[in-house]
Amino acid sequence: MRRASSSPTLPLNDAPPGQPAQPRSDWATLRRLLPYLWQYKWRVMLALGFMVGAKLANVGVPVLLKELVDAMTIPPGSAQALLVVPVALLLAYGLLRLSTSLFTELRELVFAKATEGATRSIALQVFGHLHSLSLRFHLERQTGGMTRDIERGTRGVQSLISYSLYSIFPTLIEVTLVLTLLGTKFDMGYVWITLAALVLYVYFTVTVTEWRTKFRREMNELESSSQTRAVDSLLNYETVKYFNNEAFEARRYDEALEKLRKARLKSQSTLSMLNTGQQLVIAVALVAMLWRATQGVADGSMTLGDLVMVNAFMIQLYIPLGFLGVLYREIKQSLTDLDKMFTLLEKEREIADAPGALPLQLDGPPTVRFEDVRFAYEPARQILHGISFEIPAGKTVAVVGPSGSGKSTLARLLYRFYDIGSGAIRINGQDIRQVTQGSVRQAIGIVPQDTVLFNDSIEYNILYGRPDAGHDAAVAAARAAHIHDFIERLPQGYATVVGERGLKLSGGEKQRVAIARTLLKNPPILIFDEATSALDSANERAIQAELRSAARNKTALVIAHRLSTVVDAHEIIVLEHGHIVERGTHAQLLAQGGVYAGMWALQQSGADTAAGSPPASAAGATA
Repeated sequence: MRRASSSPTLPLNDAPPGQPAQPRSDWATLRRLLPYLWQYKWRVMLALGFMVGAKLANVGVPVLLKELVDAMTIPPGSAQALLVVPVALLLAYGLLRLSTSLFTELRELVFAKATEGATRSIALQVFGHLHSLSLRFHLERQTGGMTRDIERGTRGVQSLISYSLYSIFPTLIEVTLVLTLLGTKFDMGYVWITLAALVLYVYFTVTVTEWRTKFRREMNELESSSQTRAVDSLLNYETVKYFNNEAFEARRYDEALEKLRKARLKSQSTLSMLNTGQQLVIAVALVAMLWRATQGVADGSMTLGDLVMVNAFMIQLYIPLGFLGVLYREIKQSLTDLDKMFTLLEKEREIADAPGALPLQLDGPPTVRFEDVRFAYEPARQILHGISFEIPAGKTVAVVGPSGSGKSTLARLLYRFYDIGSGAIRINGQDIRQVTQGSVRQAIGIVPQDTVLFNDSIEYNILYGRPDAGHDAAVAAARAAHIHDFIERLPQGYATVVGERGLKLSGGEKQRVAIARTLLKNPPILIFDEATSALDSANERAIQAELRSAARNKTALVIAHRLSTVVDAHEIIVLEHGHIVERGTHAQLLAQGGVYAGMWALQQSGADTAAGSPPASAAGATA
């Protein structure tokens, strides 16, 4: 038996890129689910055996009840004063009742591992696939709605298996057994009444439920939308407070809830119509069957036990049939929810490893080259226009320039979050598109400008750079990032939970945690993307020394706005609108008196006047 963690390989959707996937039929969704269950085929077969046993015992109960009633019926005119209860029939009746429950529980016990294992496999595969998708997908996603789809899809797996195996299949088996008994023991009239009721019931249920599906789908879409809106608002709690927009957010959420309320009312009203029609069909069939059985007893062609048996059969069929509409609706909904989760699983990976890609081969600090790199996030907006430069092995190259010039894009391309339009990025002569993404990212460490932390302890966030490093390594990295003393002053120390996205820490504290985890990773390539932008001057100078030490004998790319942080770089690249306009050392660029020299003079002017009240022109320029 295969373990639950192993996941079957499933084909990706064949829809052309950029076009939505074609709607999948219910049978196609079921076919997608079957490989997960077939990992437990012996459990499935055993559960089916127990299910058949339970239904055989359940159908045998009315038959024994008939025999019991007939055995206890006193013939007319009999003077028998004492009725001897047939003990064997009573014991058999009790045993069948017990067997029904016993087989049912054994079926659920045997199949529980298959259900939970399939759910785990699908959820794990979706989780892993979402992590493999491109940055573009995650920038465009709606977190609240997506998590809701995954939650409903995972629950849909369990519901689908439960309703089909525990309700639909057993009902079909029971209907077949009951119809066979009615046809052999009595006349075919009972069979035709039951079949006519079943056909009418199923037709009515399927037709109305299909009609109702659009209302249920609309309700789910509005539920996801309201969830997305609520989660987005709560994630941006501080922004809401900054602009005093609590009432505005409440109104937006209320608008979503009002639409959801109307959709739910529409869904409920159509459900009531469905239930009423189902009960009418069953009631008419039940009356017709009992009328025919009563006539049989009256004319002597049936015994009182036969009447009791027919009534018991109808009750046993009536109970699952009464839930058939609910079951069909829930199965349809589970298939819809499962299809949504499978659709997430079929999102194409924009960035994929080339066939036969090998790991990046490094034997020390590598040379990184950007060769005529052109790139655009959108075709109509080019970001980089033929960028070429080299970061020699063990050297530091800085990239400066105004916002929007493409500096941070270089880091994203080096990490291969996106593929370039043309040109090449090489590490030690190896095109990063021809090696595995995992090996490229393992070789790079980054301190990002916008640091986001996990809602876990400070130690967990530091150790994220190398999860198996241990507490002492985390402390050493924290010391190097000049945050150890701050952590030690906290009541819970390294066990302090930083909150959602690290919001319990200040910007500077978050940035130092990010520095610590990158220092702990200790990769051969380092990227500092405004690594000290949130720090005060004293801590910035101290950490700059640590960063210079960390970058020694490593290949480092420094992205900066503050030019004072890059004066020691081996080369400084000046970007403007995606073009390299200047390059050289700090001294060379100052001597040129060009763009870099102007930026330097402007920042120095702002630094010189920061202690006093700068003139309006200087203040505006600095801003």
